[in-house]
Amino acid sequence: MPHLIVEYAAGVGDVVPAQRLGDAVHDAALATGVAAVDALRTRAEPRDVYALADRHPDNGFVAITARLGPGRSDGDVERLLSALLDAVEQCLGDACRHLMLSDEEQEIDPALRINRKYL
Repeated sequence: MPHLIVEYAAGVGDVVPAQRLGDAVHDAALATGVAAVDALRTRAEPRDVYALADRHPDNGFVAITARLGPGRSDGDVERLLSALLDAVEQCLGDACRHLMLSDEEQEIDPALRINRKYL
């Protein structure tokens, strides 16, 4: 049940369309084998309002939150997170030199989650 949430500075969308960035992250997650294809959900959203470092207009960010169900090893989580950032770097190329890139895992507590699947 990985949920990948990609937030990025609005200016990043000038370099690469949101769909392409989201697809790169989604495909990278699938390639690791950590995420099951029928459970993976990826969404990308630009952020227009943010403050970053010295507020220089060239600076931006891409931040990925990977919400995962319990039971994955630390090694699998690390492999997934590394693959996601690698995909962002490859997708954005030289534009990364003005960006702060980050990702983190948040474990979903199954006792506090309701899931209905209609696919």
